Amino acid sequence: MTAILEAPPRGPQRPARANGRVPPPPPPTGGDDDPDRDPARRRLLDNVVLATIFVIGGEIMFFAGLVFSFWIVRLASPVWPPPLQPRLPIGVTAANTVVLLASSGAMVAATRARARGQGRKFVDRLALVAALGTLFLAVQGYEWIRLVGFGLTVASGAYGGTFYTLIGAHGVHVVAALAWLGIMLMLAARGRFTGPRAAAVTACAMYWHFVVALWPVLYVSVYLL
Repeated sequence: MTAILEAPPRGPQRPARANGRVPPPPPPTGGDDDPDRDPARRRLLDNVVLATIFVIGGEIMFFAGLVFSFWIVRLASPVWPPPLQPRLPIGVTAANTVVLLASSGAMVAATRARARGQGRKFVDRLALVAALGTLFLAVQGYEWIRLVGFGLTVASGAYGGTFYTLIGAHGVHVVAALAWLGIMLMLAARGRFTGPRAAAVTACAMYWHFVVALWPVLYVSVYLL
């Protein structure tokens, strides 16, 4: 019987040469070292953007409850506004609505400037958004002082109570959005948010657009209808 002798292994085999060249290594097979399996690369939304979406969803439900409550009181009243109550400043508030809508357009311009790498223009547009938002609050505050002087207060009944609740809640949200925008503006002035992605800027812009879009709904419901 002839014994078949096998040659001992001589270490890892090198790939066969083709025309004197070593073929390229095979593509990754999806192991632990595959970069395509990195969760950071597969993530579609940053955490701050996702959190802002949840916050906006909660705020929508909050204001929907306030608006529906207002309409229940409004439809249950035989006369609206009640007699001997001061009328709301429709014209001035309409102009102020244009100011707030313009701030949303300035925010769009700011985000586009950042995406194009125009840092100076990005800062200038953010400053314009903050200025328009501050002007909106200043006009609203001035009108509130006048209305209180004319006798419209929270204790004036359902008319005054619903007005100050709805418009005041929106004013608080504008103040919060301005505070967030102020932080973004300071960081942008120091050279931040220059990379291809800036989740904090995106989230701030989303919240600002939400606050702006909410105002026409309140203006039509409270001032016009």
